[in-house]
Amino acid sequence: MDCRHENIKRVLDISHDLERKSQFLFGPRQTGKTSWIREELDGVSYRFNLLDKKLVKALQDDPALFAGMLRREGIDSGLVVVDEIQKLPFLLDEVHNLIESTDIRFLLTGSSARRLREQGTNLLGGRAGWKEMYPLVWPEIKDDAPELDSVFKSGLIPAMYLSDDPDSDLFDYVQLYLNEEIQAEGLVRNLPSFERFLEVAALSNSEMLNYENISKDVGVSRSAVISWFQILYDTLIAFEVPAYTKTKKRKAYASSKFYMFDIGVIRHLLGFEKIEAGSTEYGKFFETYMAMEMRAYIGYRSRPKLNITPLGYWRSLSGFEVDFILMEKVAIETKTTRRHTARDLKGLKALKEEGLFSRYILVCNEDYAQTTEDDIEIVPWRQFLDELWAGKII
Repeated sequence: MDCRHENIKRVLDISHDLERKSQFLFGPRQTGKTSWIREELDGVSYRFNLLDKKLVKALQDDPALFAGMLRREGIDSGLVVVDEIQKLPFLLDEVHNLIESTDIRFLLTGSSARRLREQGTNLLGGRAGWKEMYPLVWPEIKDDAPELDSVFKSGLIPAMYLSDDPDSDLFDYVQLYLNEEIQAEGLVRNLPSFERFLEVAALSNSEMLNYENISKDVGVSRSAVISWFQILYDTLIAFEVPAYTKTKKRKAYASSKFYMFDIGVIRHLLGFEKIEAGSTEYGKFFETYMAMEMRAYIGYRSRPKLNITPLGYWRSLSGFEVDFILMEKVAIETKTTRRHTARDLKGLKALKEEGLFSRYILVCNEDYAQTTEDDIEIVPWRQFLDELWAGKII
């Protein structure tokens, strides 16, 4: 059984980026942004907490108060943190002016990008970088020696991962999301239908989306379903993995696949007490877990070129599929098998015929790594994650 340590050293490191210019730092609720700022970020000159309703009301009445408070403290350089900037997007005009007129650098955090994407919002025009914080990742938990079953149960939101009662805490987490991100922000009118939609979205995890079927299951229009999925993306609790379509011998589907951001949240929404090994769900959870790790690795450690898709997948019209294409260099299939078969390698072999990638890897639950006669690598999942985060996969 794994032993979980509370003092988790996070992978995120943006100190060098903050020395150069201001930064946005976004991530889903409770992924650890506030704790990271408190424990890891040195030299914060001032901090605005926009969860303080009194402060929010004062700034709404007089946006110039923002700069005035900093002048009162004699702050014209150093680092200023603004927590939950999405609460008052118009403050970005004030931030813009201060970046131009002082030597202040800002760290602007948030758990939803939706209001920042509204037309006319000042996103600082290149004067600030954009970083994300993700749920816990392998280098942060590997010393706990976690088993897949326990990770699937708790998920990797820090508080849930460390919880003695993840079921209760995950229920509270989803209710908080519905009440504060959805209802309080007025994003939907029919909250019960949106709650049902969340459950159906969890059923669609790791799949191409069929909006028509989802609309029938939820009992709302197709256009409502499409807009609700956009809410999930904007509030950072879901992401898409786009299709890789550059194969020549076999034409590929072009639709993206949908993933929710955390496997514990998915399990809760599906109502499973436990994900049984060998079940279809177990395989989907394993695939999602690997997607979470690769997405976070790309966000934390790599700087992809503009003309490539950092994380994609491939599915041919004739039925072959490979779960992930990493940085358009490595093809990766995921299986929970403890002993692979020829069937597990079908997609990788079909894609290998295209001659597009440098490596073809099956990530699985076997004990030892090996390479097949046709150069497909069989890699145990823990070893794969070790090598991924060590920069040895790409």
